[in-house]
Amino acid sequence: MARANEVFRMPDINVDLAPVLAPRGMLRAAINFGNTVLAQRGPTLEESGGVSVAIARELARRLGVTLTMVPFDGAGAVVEAAPNDVFDVCFLAIDPKRAGVLSFTAPYVLIEGGYLVRNESPVTSVDEVDRPGMQLTVGGGSAYDLYLSRTLQHAQIVRAETSADGLELFFRDNVPVAAGVKASLLDFAKTHAGVRVLPGRFMVIEQAMATVRGPKALAAIADLIEELKASGTIARELERTGQTEASVAP
Repeated sequence: MARANEVFRMPDINVDLAPVLAPRGMLRAAINFGNTVLAQRGPTLEESGGVSVAIARELARRLGVTLTMVPFDGAGAVVEAAPNDVFDVCFLAIDPKRAGVLSFTAPYVLIEGGYLVRNESPVTSVDEVDRPGMQLTVGGGSAYDLYLSRTLQHAQIVRAETSADGLELFFRDNVPVAAGVKASLLDFAKTHAGVRVLPGRFMVIEQAMATVRGPKALAAIADLIEELKASGTIARELERTGQTEASVAP
């Protein structure tokens, strides 16, 4: 039995993997604050929250190392930084174009891609967007940018540096449609008059954890993700942060 003045700690069950996953003596986790479903920036970086931040904290605890969050404003910037040894793990949507530089777990959260239009727009469904003469803004390098680049046959993509910049372009340049994470667009529409989110979705975005540290590191984080899904941890974190439009991946 622990003495009264001793602090009880759960065992660091993966502490032997610390040199593999955190070779610099700390776990450097890239956090994409551009996706507000998964990460919400706090008054200070350390006070940030969201399901991705919670997973990173849990992994660092199990490894017995400190967590260093490496902030990004867009998924594309995370992928670009992957070869530069600035992070050990990250949280991104699975996409075949990213597999060359990152190793992905199975998804832990499913979110939808949606479209934002002005109230006076004649477009009423996602199926009407891909037509000649149509333009839509995206955050460059995002999962939905990569997907739409492969699948759109007629509409023209107007790329911005981040998802937030894409919404700015939508207004500034009078672009007819803005593509993005549907949950984030719904939140945006609640606080901005004159816009609406089209019903339905154009894709399901599979959010996963990824690493640049090789097969052994991937196996470790893959096991962690499955455990946190099965235990209800990820579902509780989504509920705690009000992300009702997202669902836990099977």
